[in-house]
Amino acid sequence: MAHSFPHLFSPLKIRNVMLKNRICSTGHDTSLPTAAIPNDALVAYQRARAAGGAGLIVIQVAAIHETALYSAHVLKATSDDCIPGYRRIAESCHEFGCTVFGQLFHPGREIMESQDGSTPAAYSASASPNERFHVMPRRMSKRLIQEIINGYGDGALRMQKAGLDGVEIVASHGYLPSQFLNPRVNVRDDEYGGDRDNRLRFLREVISTIRERVGDMVIGMRISGDEKEHGGLASDEVLEVCKALDVDGELDYFNVIAGSSTTLEGSIHIVPPMMIENAYVAPYAATIRTNVSKPVIVAGRINQPQIAEQVLASGQADVCGMTRAMICDPELANKTAAGRIDDIRACIGCNQACIGHFHLGYPISCIQYPESGRELMYGQREPVSQRRKIMVIGGGPGGMKAAAVAAERGHDVTLYEKQKQLGGQALLAQLLPGRAEFGGIVTNLTREMELSGVNVVKNTEVSLELIREQTPDAIILATGARPRVPEVPGAEEGHVVDAWQVLTGGANVGGRVVVADWRCDWVGLGIAEKLARDGCTVRLCCNGPQPGHTIQQYVRDHWLGVLHKLGVEVIPMVRLYGVDESTVYLQHTTSGEPVMCEETDTLVLSLGHDVVDELEQQLEEFDAEVIPIGDCLCPRTAEEAVLEGLKAGVAV
Repeated sequence: MAHSFPHLFSPLKIRNVMLKNRICSTGHDTSLPTAAIPNDALVAYQRARAAGGAGLIVIQVAAIHETALYSAHVLKATSDDCIPGYRRIAESCHEFGCTVFGQLFHPGREIMESQDGSTPAAYSASASPNERFHVMPRRMSKRLIQEIINGYGDGALRMQKAGLDGVEIVASHGYLPSQFLNPRVNVRDDEYGGDRDNRLRFLREVISTIRERVGDMVIGMRISGDEKEHGGLASDEVLEVCKALDVDGELDYFNVIAGSSTTLEGSIHIVPPMMIENAYVAPYAATIRTNVSKPVIVAGRINQPQIAEQVLASGQADVCGMTRAMICDPELANKTAAGRIDDIRACIGCNQACIGHFHLGYPISCIQYPESGRELMYGQREPVSQRRKIMVIGGGPGGMKAAAVAAERGHDVTLYEKQKQLGGQALLAQLLPGRAEFGGIVTNLTREMELSGVNVVKNTEVSLELIREQTPDAIILATGARPRVPEVPGAEEGHVVDAWQVLTGGANVGGRVVVADWRCDWVGLGIAEKLARDGCTVRLCCNGPQPGHTIQQYVRDHWLGVLHKLGVEVIPMVRLYGVDESTVYLQHTTSGEPVMCEETDTLVLSLGHDVVDELEQQLEEFDAEVIPIGDCLCPRTAEEAVLEGLKAGVAV
């Protein structure tokens, strides 16, 4: 109940606005908007989180000038066209007592993609290059600086006209205001460069212009407590900026995060993956909170109400950003207030369908809760008109989701799992270093099945005879996949094992290991790290430009840094060719030249998976609806399995 979280559910006044609780969905890209304005999909997405009990929603970034279009999906606050859409978001969230702010944004040199097939010119405080996107910006003229400052003010006024409760200046993550603040980036010799006050001038003029336009409206600022990168703003520099702006008295709150878009090392912290500890940004927020007079928001791997309560109770911040937590479970706040802690679907920090979708240009979602971002299609669960008997065969994430959804709709559902434990490949994923949290998907989906009344039968391999005995009306097949172990020339001479055997302790691995990684996903990276930590000399040979090529870049980049520290040798763009007792033979994928890894004791295969579809073949003549999902349909990831489970549960 709410009284168990007294800090989290206490109200907070920010200027003239009262937050009903301290749970915030911070600004984050969704790729939902079309035509650069809020649309039905974005309204439904934000409404779901407001209905779920969030106290504050900060809408994603909106460009305040034509030079601020850093991606093809950004909102624009450069004309009155945005006002009706913002008004709809505000009204839909206010219906549930949720406060709504909008973000005002200019990326400066952080231009990540083209708009029409060509890369637009990037502008910054100075012509200082960006390392991550390899952008060389143009130094802003004073005329352009003034245009952009006015753009912030005009954008804020439009948000005020739309009925939003406040605006937030995005000065975090190495974006334009930060570029003016940073003396390693801003090397101007006019009134906007040089000493600290000159470098603060741009941001101060932005704040003052907004205040002139919107009067008594809430104005906040998001800033990285430490940009955590070579050449980025350090925590002491950020603290001095916040202290100076607090003395000015025109800001109403500080929203503290970490990291920077500018480099690979800094960008990891924009959406920190599961390998990074929970609430790790809170100490930076605490330092700022101690030195300013206004409320402080903090975010960064705060995925459970217990963690948020601890951050607030310890005085490190006044509000907790729980963004991915509410992507994963929009009802988090309501469940917490009602004492339903065990019913919360906890975010596991995989980054796959949230920020991962954004980087691929797809609308936001969640591998555990694919309804997120798809509220218009799956936001309401339609009850069945006729109760049917459903067999779900396979207790991995896909089967569990299918069973939970079908049962919630009113069907009689039984899930069969041949092992003693539910979870499928997720049970393997959690065994890798830094991936223990991935096992949370099993805990969460198990709870969903319990709540919806699924019958679960374990230790039972389903046969055609059992299916005939049960006479189901529909069968959802989620029988998964097995490691792909092709014929490798010379395998009878060499010591060859697969990744599953390594994870389960079923292989005796020698001291000098080659990992053949075809998929270029988390498996190859994780196996390499595990074996290196076990003391092996490891060479990771991947059939792609780099290990982790197919997974979300922050997860990959962090992992590559870990492997580098562990001394893992990475050999990219090679395919497995053969093996003997001491050498692994590979071929470069573009030159065709041979690559040999000599002095090898063990070859570990990470070559993807083959479907387990024997039962499906037997059911071809069976008189019932049969729906294969997940890896038994086609080997992919947990995301596709759970989404197809949702679709199957809705379809039957």
